Amino acid sequence: MKSKIPYGRQDIDEADVEAVVDILRSDFLTQGPAVPRFEVIVAQYCGAKHAVATNSATSALHVSCMALDVGPGDWVWTSPTTFVASANCALYCGARVDFVDIDPLTGNMSIDRLTDKLAEAKRRGILPKVVIPVHLCGQSCDMASVHKLAQEYGFRIIEDASHGIGGRFRGEPVGACRYSDITVFSFHPVKIVTTGEGGMALTNDPILLDRLQRHRSHGITSDHSHMLPRPADEIWNYQQIYLGYNYRMTDIQAALGVSQMSRLDTFVERRREIAAHYDEAFASMPVLTLRQNPESWSSYHLYPIRVRESLCGRTQRQVYDALWRAKIAVNLHYIPVYRQPYYEAMGFKAGYCPQAELYHRETISLPMYPGLSEENQAYVINALRTALEK
Repeated sequence: MKSKIPYGRQDIDEADVEAVVDILRSDFLTQGPAVPRFEVIVAQYCGAKHAVATNSATSALHVSCMALDVGPGDWVWTSPTTFVASANCALYCGARVDFVDIDPLTGNMSIDRLTDKLAEAKRRGILPKVVIPVHLCGQSCDMASVHKLAQEYGFRIIEDASHGIGGRFRGEPVGACRYSDITVFSFHPVKIVTTGEGGMALTNDPILLDRLQRHRSHGITSDHSHMLPRPADEIWNYQQIYLGYNYRMTDIQAALGVSQMSRLDTFVERRREIAAHYDEAFASMPVLTLRQNPESWSSYHLYPIRVRESLCGRTQRQVYDALWRAKIAVNLHYIPVYRQPYYEAMGFKAGYCPQAELYHRETISLPMYPGLSEENQAYVINALRTALEK
């Protein structure tokens, strides 16, 4: 193997290149027609009423928290097994963050732990304002159960579906927002579709739509129904109503996204084929894979395995290093957020979410992307088999 096999990578074809070049030759590089077109395509695919494109999923999470009025004194709960942005978005708003341990079988937020934690928080008077379930690796959380708890305890829901576009829950596309206030997607290059960098927030609530749009662009509106009176002889074609941010997506990015969306189903189908080949190979190996909830249909952004020394006699580190020596650029998803030094400085300590920490000590993400050839996948499988040998 002459070059490294990455754990993930974008899939760009000539149609994608032409779509971007067309924008470069057009009158609008930003704030033109491509972004609204991309928003409509994603919303229609997911069955949501509205979509707001942003320059990253982190930005989409931030404006989602602001749209739900998250602020000082509020609590936001999320999974510890995620990228730091799932928690940072609440800190940006001055809120406090807490974590709900994961289900060891799926890697997603544990409904049992969430139920117990909510009951205790109600007793102590510190219920969360927002809960952010994370659809790890492309498999939806049990959103019906999260929604049922939200009805009981009064919190709002942001689905962090950064991994999840193209997936389904109970037969509906992830992003339909049937069980949440807002769903967030990521379009980073290693994600299922890419805009280079980019994100999107989807909602069925027109009030949240207005807030998401204004927070995305400086808190400015050109809607006269929202503008304050000014002297009749002064021209006011926009007003800043409150403090927002410049989180806009460019038309260049959106054009790439529109082109990529035409192949979303093909991407997901190929990812599921790769996952099925891995599943078959690993059924006879001493490694663990994530359980797939029968109510979910994963888009397989990632394919992690769990290396348990008691099963195979090898440590995660030994297998990880062996695969890198074989030029397979495996990765880890994720270090529990609260173990990061910034969060430890807030008072979080090791042992807070035991299942998330065990997951971190055992998990390795294998190559998973549509361009992974059968030859390279076979090489990965054989390299793993060799790495597991004592």
